[in-house]
Amino acid sequence: MTNGLRHTYAQLGWLNAMLYWLGHALAAVSAGRCGLYRYHFVAQYIGDTPLCGERGLDIDIREQRAGETLPDDYPRPASVVWQRYAQGAQSLAAWRKGRLAGFLWLVFDAYQEDEVRAQYRLASSRAAWDFDVWVRPEERLGWVFPRLWEAARQRLRQRGVRWSCSRISAFNPASLRAHAQIGVVRLGGAVFLRCGQWQWMFSSLEPRFHFSRHPSTFPQLMFDTSTLADVAP
Repeated sequence: MTNGLRHTYAQLGWLNAMLYWLGHALAAVSAGRCGLYRYHFVAQYIGDTPLCGERGLDIDIREQRAGETLPDDYPRPASVVWQRYAQGAQSLAAWRKGRLAGFLWLVFDAYQEDEVRAQYRLASSRAAWDFDVWVRPEERLGWVFPRLWEAARQRLRQRGVRWSCSRISAFNPASLRAHAQIGVVRLGGAVFLRCGQWQWMFSSLEPRFHFSRHPSTFPQLMFDTSTLADVAP
């Protein structure tokens, strides 16, 4: 076993490590036409305790609105950003010293995934979906993420939201550790296999299995937080 395999195994466990390397092999032999993805779905309680106090006040948080010019180094394609706004998503951006330092996205009804073909729906108006949290690498040990999440927390509380749902890649150990530290409730998981336009989904949530031959067909997964107590896990 090479050092790379040992490191992946130590970070992800044997099952996720096996799927991770299988996905890499599929992508390599298919020139990117195939991919394998495994997600965990979680919910985080939106409490009323401030996160930052007086720290990180040099970070400016504001909403990035549709139609505004994106920075030249914005790390997502303009077409993806446009699709997100088209489905009603909102974005909060963090700026430090005049430079984009991070962002996160929120949506309040349904979210059309842009990595695989799937739609995530929320059963309760007291829930939201957060996705694509990005922080510039050199800012990841600072206060950018706490300030971003504090702004999101305030916005969600004002709307009566008490749980924010999200999906985590099972192949992203940093994200897995971060979510474990803040405390989340597991809602389920899914594996997606994509080969060209064909896609297979296997999930612990209904409909459990879905096969799609065309981009216009995709599974819809429902997340119901109404049975979760309004207390931090």
